[in-house]
Amino acid sequence: MALVLTEEQQLLRDTATQFFQERLPVANLRKLRDTRDAVGFDRDAWKEMADLGFAGIMISEKYGGTDFGPVGLGLVLEQAGRTLAASPLVSTVLLGGSAVQLAGNATQRQDILSAIAAGDHLMALALEEGPHHNPTKITTKAVAAGSSYRITGSKTFVLDGHVADQLVVVARTSGDSTDRSGITLFLVDPKTDGVKITRTLMVDSRNAANIEFDNVTVPGSAVLGSIDGGNDVLDQVLDIARIGLSAEMLGLVQQTFDVTLAYLKERKQFGKVIGSFQALQHRMAVLFAEIELCRSVVLDALSALEERRNEVPQIASLAKARLSDISTLMTNEGLQMHGGMGMTDQFDVGLYMKRARVAAASFGDSNFHRERYAALEGY
Repeated sequence: MALVLTEEQQLLRDTATQFFQERLPVANLRKLRDTRDAVGFDRDAWKEMADLGFAGIMISEKYGGTDFGPVGLGLVLEQAGRTLAASPLVSTVLLGGSAVQLAGNATQRQDILSAIAAGDHLMALALEEGPHHNPTKITTKAVAAGSSYRITGSKTFVLDGHVADQLVVVARTSGDSTDRSGITLFLVDPKTDGVKITRTLMVDSRNAANIEFDNVTVPGSAVLGSIDGGNDVLDQVLDIARIGLSAEMLGLVQQTFDVTLAYLKERKQFGKVIGSFQALQHRMAVLFAEIELCRSVVLDALSALEERRNEVPQIASLAKARLSDISTLMTNEGLQMHGGMGMTDQFDVGLYMKRARVAAASFGDSNFHRERYAALEGY
């Protein structure tokens, strides 16, 4: 694994840095929050991101994508994390797009991936059913009815579920609620009769929804992949999402560090800038070292995806656990070093802390991934 970027990757990172700082700064998230924007992100900005190739980074050129790969998308997500940019990158590109690429037939790939790359199609993964991440506990059922299926159940924490043009619904077609087998993925139009979507306002001002399915009828062509074989695809999709989210969290952590460091150089106490106090210097030195370790972990995880290594599940859990812990630590420290002012909405550090909490819990917290890592290693 090379720990340095190629010239093309550096150019992509620079382009993403400029775009997010100029087009989607933290002020954009504040505006969306304060106006309670119905969409939750800037559709025009999303179209611009698609024009820059961000939406199609993971998509083959034959479907209109740039096929720049996971490392390229990770670089974009890292810069998005720096400005807390609200966009459908996670829901549509990491989750929905990956599911279609891994399990879709030729028609599904052509129709859906080309639309995603153009910025014309939003997707959402309807997976979670409880307060904690548990991808194998699925009680939502899909029952065969002739050549169709009828889906009944409910989902929580569906990222961008209220604006999605298409849902990837994880449903059980056989077995008990905790069986790893017997899970099938379905493509569902959210406008179908029996689908009820309720948007939820999250603490980090991002988008999510609760969705109910009441005897929703979908055709057999809506199956994504094979009947009862969805879990293998779901595992891969979630690992892609975990690694991508870790890259976004890396940007969040780095920006919080930079903002805190700048504050330590400006804030005066007892006639001196507080950054001259040795105790605070030591704390920042520890955080700097932790962030550098996180950078290596994330780049290794992105490279593992690109190289299709066998140990991707272990590396994904390692990265997600590490970044979940450090994002919590960094935002806690950042808030404390800002003092009482850090608790006010005047400073951005509080926004980063809220985002870190949600990201740490998404797709499994650090405890979930430590346990998963141990199980994958045979312990």
